[in-house]
Amino acid sequence: MPYLITSTILFLAALIIIYWIHNQYHLDIIVTPAPPPAANAPLISICIPARNEENNIRNCVESALRQDYPNIEVVVLDDRSTDATLTQLKEIASGDSRLLPISGSDLPEGWAGKPYALFQASAAAHGEWLCFVDADTFLTPHAISSCYAKALETKADMFTTMNEQVLGSFWEKVVMPLVMTALSVGFSPRKVNDPATRDAIANGQFIMIRRTVYDSIGGHEKVKDQIVEDKAISEQVKWNGHRLIVADGMKVIRTRMYTDLPSMWEGWTKNIYLGLRDHPSMLMLGAFGATLSLIAALFLPLWPILGISWYFNQGNWLAIAVILEALIVWGSLIYLRVKVAHKMNISGWYALTTPLGAGVFAAMMLTSAWKVISGQGVTWRGRKYHQNKNK
Repeated sequence: MPYLITSTILFLAALIIIYWIHNQYHLDIIVTPAPPPAANAPLISICIPARNEENNIRNCVESALRQDYPNIEVVVLDDRSTDATLTQLKEIASGDSRLLPISGSDLPEGWAGKPYALFQASAAAHGEWLCFVDADTFLTPHAISSCYAKALETKADMFTTMNEQVLGSFWEKVVMPLVMTALSVGFSPRKVNDPATRDAIANGQFIMIRRTVYDSIGGHEKVKDQIVEDKAISEQVKWNGHRLIVADGMKVIRTRMYTDLPSMWEGWTKNIYLGLRDHPSMLMLGAFGATLSLIAALFLPLWPILGISWYFNQGNWLAIAVILEALIVWGSLIYLRVKVAHKMNISGWYALTTPLGAGVFAAMMLTSAWKVISGQGVTWRGRKYHQNKNK
């Protein structure tokens, strides 16, 4: 009986936690394809920071230049790349005068890398709207027109989107869906979109902002030392009384963040580290998330096995009850993970890899927490980030 009571407590807790986690994603504002505006629409400057992006930059820039929006310029800041990024940019620019490639200068004291790259790009831009796009992000031909229309409709001063994540390799499909679910728990789009709250967040993969608003808050110079510059600038926008909107942009924008497990490990370990470092109160939440992930990775697969073992050893109805509880939890989890998989355009069979993905995610969180506590810092694209300093 003690085994059944323990199992039942875990059963109820597991169902509550599983359904709560999978019901935090509420992006009510959805960007749908819209026709381009009139030819006299305001100039939009698409600003792209690029550091060693030779595998992405051509597709990213060419997708920006293919926009049906009638009045754009594309400013790309080459952030001292050591690969063929700048060479490719010059080749593209030779055939399209709307592209302006810029060679970035050395990083000044007190600046983080990406804010300085965006600061330089925005200084060369002439648009009434600035549109910051990461080099691993690809726009459909109607992306700018559609996001501009939705920004006007929602009266946004800053408009940012959550995009479709392109998943190619096995490990991307195993880990990324879990990471995206975890992110949905970390912020509430409804609170972000509510001007009465202080909740603010932005996705640096795609941000549109009115130039007048950008200048009024001090631009990226105001957040020059912030590694998570997208969240920092969204706070400046909202906390200074401007309208911040986060929307679902999956129908018009795609992003390929990582291509394999090593790059994903480096990237997400860095992101988690920076979040925990800059917000020490998040350490407890991070520990909770790591614990849940470890439970999903280690205990969930063992739960029905333990029940079956108990049944064959004693063969009573209590063991059958434990087995049924374990299978119901498993069934509920797999059902919800299949829905996530389909939303991310991958096979529902990847739901069965949830314990494996949870184990990797737990390892990333624990590694990041240890790097915060020990002061070791992390390395990203050749730069070292540690206790509020970078190189």
